Amino acid sequence: MGKPRLRHWIRRVRPDDEVVVSALYREYHRPLLAFVIRLTAGDRQWAEDVVQETMIRAWRSAEQLDPDSVSLMPWLATVARRIVIDDRRRRDARPQESGDGPLESVPVPDEMEGLLHQVVVSEALKALSPAHREILNETILRDRSVNDAAEALGIPVGTVKSRVYYAVRALRIALEERGVKA
Repeated sequence: MGKPRLRHWIRRVRPDDEVVVSALYREYHRPLLAFVIRLTAGDRQWAEDVVQETMIRAWRSAEQLDPDSVSLMPWLATVARRIVIDDRRRRDARPQESGDGPLESVPVPDEMEGLLHQVVVSEALKALSPAHREILNETILRDRSVNDAAEALGIPVGTVKSRVYYAVRALRIALEERGVKA
């Protein structure tokens, strides 16, 4: 690219001048991309990102560029090199990301299933008589022995045993009505 053309572009540049940006991109994209691909060790996607960022910086700094220079390539190459260096520093500053491969094989408990199960059991417990709910609460939920439950409720041990038996049976029926197989 010759001096008169570059001088003409730089004098015309305004922040919203898409013609100049397109012309700069057409003129410098290929050589800059080839340069940046070498800097990024062949990573084309990263190189494309660097070239795009370099063009954005050229567009933002257009008023500061030297209109007497023959080519913008030295300036663009310096900016691109600095972007690559900054990217590498940023990548080195944080731990390496691992791929999704190992995470895909890790079993994740389905919390929704447990939540739905709790809701169904809760609804089934509400369907029981107050005496059956009370005895299951004491023996199963509070993990009390038959003797401790009898003492807490003030009823005989034999009554606790029979209520537990009939309460568990009623709970099983209530769960089956809600689609849970025991």
